[in-house]
Amino acid sequence: MTGATILGGIAGPDLTAAERDFFRTADPWGFILFGRNIDTPERLRRLTADLRAAVGRDAPVLIDQEGGRVQRMRAPHWTDWPAPLDQAANGDRAIWLHHHLMARELQAMGIDADCAPVLDIARDDTHPFLKNRCLGTDAATVTRLGRIAADAMLAAGVLPVVKHMPGHGRARVDSHKDLPVVEAPLAELLATDFAPFRALADLPMAMTAHIRFTAIDDAPATASRPVIDLIRRDLGFDGLLMSDDIGMQALSGSMAERAAAIVGAGCDLVLSCNESLAQMENIVAAAGRMTPGALRRADAALALRRAPELADAAGLRAELAALGGLAA
Repeated sequence: MTGATILGGIAGPDLTAAERDFFRTADPWGFILFGRNIDTPERLRRLTADLRAAVGRDAPVLIDQEGGRVQRMRAPHWTDWPAPLDQAANGDRAIWLHHHLMARELQAMGIDADCAPVLDIARDDTHPFLKNRCLGTDAATVTRLGRIAADAMLAAGVLPVVKHMPGHGRARVDSHKDLPVVEAPLAELLATDFAPFRALADLPMAMTAHIRFTAIDDAPATASRPVIDLIRRDLGFDGLLMSDDIGMQALSGSMAERAAAIVGAGCDLVLSCNESLAQMENIVAAAGRMTPGALRRADAALALRRAPELADAAGLRAELAALGGLAA
C-alpha cells in the first residue's frame, strides 16, 4: 500500500540522491511539480522518469497548469496561456482547445494529471488570487465550461483534478495567507457555489478548499469531517479527493498535525508542495497509508489514463489563434 501523500518538495530540475532515497522509502502515491522543477523539455522528461523510477511504479505526476498566473511550464519551451476567465470570453471551443493543447504539452513531458479546471464561481468580491482562474460568474456557465475543459484534457491523456471542492469563489482573502470564512446559508451554497461540483461529480479527482463554511463546521473544509461527508453524500463525489497544499496559512498547527487532521476528516491524500525532506518525513508518518477506499478510488482514476487522441496539433493551435485564444 502506498502512502497517502502527494509530495512536491523537489528542490530543483533534477532529482538528488537524497530525494531519490527518501521517495523510495516514503512511497508517496504521486508527485507534484513547480516552476523550480522546470527547465528544458529533456530535463523535465528525465525528472518525471526519475521520480517514477524512485518508487518503482508508474506513479502519477501532477502539476498546476491553468493559464494566466498559474502555469509552471512557460515560454520559450511551452505556451504561455491566457487566464481561464479571459479564455472563456472566446467561447466554448476556445476552452476545449486551450485545455486540450495545454494537456498535450504536459503529457509529452510525462505529466499525467493537471490540477485544473477551477470550478469555483467568480464573483464581484472574489479575491484576485482566484478570480480570473475561474471559468465564469454563474453556476451554469462554470458547469458547462468545466465539463468541456475536463473532457478536453482526458482526450489528451491527462487526468483533470477539479478544484476547489466544494467551492472557493466566495473567498475574499487569499487562503495562501489567511483562512477565508463564508457565512452564506447551506441551501444557498448548494444551489450556487457547490452546484458545478455536484454536476461534475463523475470526474476522477478533486482538490479541497481551504475555506470555512460557518453553516457546516468551524474547521476549514479540507480538515472538516462534516464538509467531506457533504462532498461524498450531497455532491455525490466518489472520486479521489486530495487536500490543497498543506503549507498554506489558512491552516493551523504543525505540518504533521495538519496532515493527520486532513486524513482524519476523510480526504484520501495530503498534498505537500514546498516542504523540506525532514518536514515531509513527518507529514508522511502522520498521513499514514492509503485506506482501502482511497486505493479503490485511486485505481479507478489511474485506469482513465490513456494515450492522447490522434490530432493535428498545429491545426488546433491555428484554430485557437483565430479565436483570439493564444497569448501574445
